[in-house]
Amino acid sequence: MKDIRVALAVFNSPVNKTRHNIDRMVRWVKEAKKKGASIICFPEMNATGYCIHKDINKIAEPVSGGVTQALLQLAGEEKIVILAGMAEKDEAGRIFASHLVIAPDGVSGVYRKLHIAPPERPFFTPGSEIPLFEMMGVKFGIQLCYDAHFPGLSAHMAVSGAELIFIPHASPRGTPDKKFKSWMRHLVARAYDNSIFIVACNQTGKNGKGLTFPGVSVIIGPSGKIIKKRISSREGIMVVDLKADDLASVRNNRMHFFLPNTRADLY
Repeated sequence: MKDIRVALAVFNSPVNKTRHNIDRMVRWVKEAKKKGASIICFPEMNATGYCIHKDINKIAEPVSGGVTQALLQLAGEEKIVILAGMAEKDEAGRIFASHLVIAPDGVSGVYRKLHIAPPERPFFTPGSEIPLFEMMGVKFGIQLCYDAHFPGLSAHMAVSGAELIFIPHASPRGTPDKKFKSWMRHLVARAYDNSIFIVACNQTGKNGKGLTFPGVSVIIGPSGKIIKKRISSREGIMVVDLKADDLASVRNNRMHFFLPNTRADLY
């Protein structure tokens, strides 16, 4: 891993206002670039808005559609990698909660949410692949919200070479403080057990379809300690340097790096 500066956004995403949402992303992308970030991560489905309602059919679009084209232009102009969420519709009409990895020179890949929460199941199809991405000397995975509750997924990504996992959320209800405390039950464990960086951010405000999001963003180091947090419902970005030495200090300690000692022959 190489040192990398990342930005993560707390962002309000009204449903069915895709162009509006993308236009408002510009401000935060420009600010992240100004502050020296190489990657900016937005929350789950931030471009199209998140909803568990039949209206999802109206806003979902192919990866090749307008969302991607607009973000490709933005990434190219600002010379920054953008991780952004959308409701994706494939050729068969299936809808996925997807997250795009858009580099200045093109689309590097798409992550489709694997674990669909019970209220989402009438509307979304689960993905079937666990991709990893490599940018600027860092290998990373993406999980979306509910995915983070399944320890096996993070372990698989770490064993496959991930040094960092971005976890964009569209996690509604509660205050920022309560949401942060909820996240601390499992996100710290994902970082500590696998000796990886965890980078998580959430939507904020009303989505226009009955859901309100409390914001919150956090970065956790591979030792399980919080590097930086933002417990607020205000829109904004948080910029943090992730240090290769912090990863190495944990992974070079034979008592603190657990993955190499996993008894895979037992289970």
